Order: sequence, then C-alpha cells, then structure tokens
Amino acid sequence: MKKITIILALVLIVSTSFAFTGKETVSDNALKTFKSEYVAATDASWTITKDFYKVSFTMNDQKLFAYYSKSGEFLAVSRNISTVELPASLKKSLKKMISGAWVSDLFEISNHDDTSWFVTLETADEKIMYKSQNGMKWTVFEKLEK
Repeated sequence: MKKITIILALVLIVSTSFAFTGKETVSDNALKTFKSEYVAATDASWTITKDFYKVSFTMNDQKLFAYYSKSGEFLAVSRNISTVELPASLKKSLKKMISGAWVSDLFEISNHDDTSWFVTLETADEKIMYKSQNGMKWTVFEKLEK
C-alpha cells in the first residue's frame, strides 16, 4: 500500500492525470465501489488514465479526489488541506521548517491502511516536498530547483 500512496502522490505532484484518449469508460465495479463508499458525494467527475480512474467530487462542502484501479478496487482518497488541519505534532515541526519559505501545497492522502501528508515548501531558489506517513516526522520526498 505504501507504493500506491507514493505513486498517487507522484501523480498529483507532476499532474499526470491526463485523460485517456480512447473510448474506454469507467468500469461498473469502480462506479459501484465509489457509490457505496461515498453515498453523499455530489458533482462527481471521472478521469480515465492509463493505469487508474480518478474521480473528483464534493462531499460535506469539501473537494475530494478518489482513485480506483482498473478492476474497481479503491486505492486512495486525497484532499487539499490547510496547516490548521494537520495533526498537532506535524504542525509544530512544520513551523520549525518554514523559516524563510512558504507553503505552496499541502494535501493528505489516505487509504484503508494509512494516511500520509505532503507539504511543498518554496523559497526563491527551490521547492522541497516533504512527506509524513501516519503522522511521523517529515522527510524529504522530492527536491526541485527553480
């Protein structure tokens, strides 16, 4: 499951959720799984990629993104969050890391087994994405120069 979380995070980072150009449709299993897990979802919009399905939807006034395998198995759900929504330990350590940088992206990915948080800190010269799995300490996930 950790590989799935990392893969989905990379997908979000580099925005590789390009729509599949063929005539493929979302599998009935994926639709059924989505409808059973997110009964109160509204405004569902599906994207078909080479490896998975992504559905953007609203629930409880929040925009969420769920990912399903081609066979319809739930992979993960993600949502953008603010720093106030982080667990207390991560919020505290993030404050120490921010010196001279700003938060340009912060999101949470969870599946049935665990939850991970990703934060991107930027300075004038670089972008660093940090990851925390299950509320543990932040580790460098990706470093980019501008």
